[in-house]
Amino acid sequence: MILNRQQTIDKINEFTSKRDPFLFVIDFDATSGVVLSPEEAAEANILFNIRGKSNYKKRVLKPLPFTFDPLPVSPSVYKKAFNRVLDHLNRGDTYLINLTFQTEIKTNLNLKNLFHRSEAPFRLLFDDQFVVFSPESFVEIKGNKIYSFPMKGTIDASIPKARHKILDDKKELYEHTTIVDLIRNDLSMVSSGVEVKRFRYIDLIRTNRNNLLQVSSEICGTLESGFRKNLGEVIFKLLPAGSVTGAPKEKTVRIIRESENYRRGFYTGIFGYWDGYSLQSGVMIRFIENENGKLFFKSGGGITAKSDAGFEYNELIQKIYVPVL
Repeated sequence: MILNRQQTIDKINEFTSKRDPFLFVIDFDATSGVVLSPEEAAEANILFNIRGKSNYKKRVLKPLPFTFDPLPVSPSVYKKAFNRVLDHLNRGDTYLINLTFQTEIKTNLNLKNLFHRSEAPFRLLFDDQFVVFSPESFVEIKGNKIYSFPMKGTIDASIPKARHKILDDKKELYEHTTIVDLIRNDLSMVSSGVEVKRFRYIDLIRTNRNNLLQVSSEICGTLESGFRKNLGEVIFKLLPAGSVTGAPKEKTVRIIRESENYRRGFYTGIFGYWDGYSLQSGVMIRFIENENGKLFFKSGGGITAKSDAGFEYNELIQKIYVPVL
């Protein structure tokens, strides 16, 4: 079922050339993936709901008590990795880097229950291995238009004047602008006439712990008329996703691998659904993985030379949630 990079590209091209619907899941390193029809995915216990398009029947769920206790790494462990990437930032090796950690969680729900009870635009259950309930789009294709909606900037919605604070913060503005510029350059590799349609708009995200405000932008370009024959190549040219790596991308990815204390695997990869005519896809954040019977939530945030370790550590913890209402 797991394909290598070239096999994944070829399989995507095969489906799109026939205009047949399919689900694809690609890991962070863009070295392996899964490409299946909706029916094949369901048989493999891979369920998805991508902006309302799914391969399963919705259930009437009975209310259940929900316990969710994270056991994050200590501030000192986080700061050690933070200082390592800060050295790279101060040397100019990178301008923005997404630093992530895995956090063991204790909950009374299994991955399947979490999938069915969560609410998010991009949801995925990958057998008993991991579950995703992501708020972040990767790319969207309608006709010959390709869109990206990079999400960078998070704040607790209950903080007084939270909207103004996140939009007026100079560090957050720099971080978001850097990612928008990176994504604009990425889209320029596969499309023409790339432009920023909306810059720094706010989305409200409801969670089991609190409500969050997330800052996003909208970028659009025009694909060549025959893009369906090589959609696999188009997707892989854009990987890994800029919002979960940093800039410059290639060098920053090397620093991520040196600095994080685990391999990301499918976390911060992408998944999406082609319905025969259009594409919707999401970045695999808000991610829980089953590792030998223990559940780990993976989260992080963008670091710049002006970042504060304590603030970034708190943001990492703030993102450990399930959108179960």
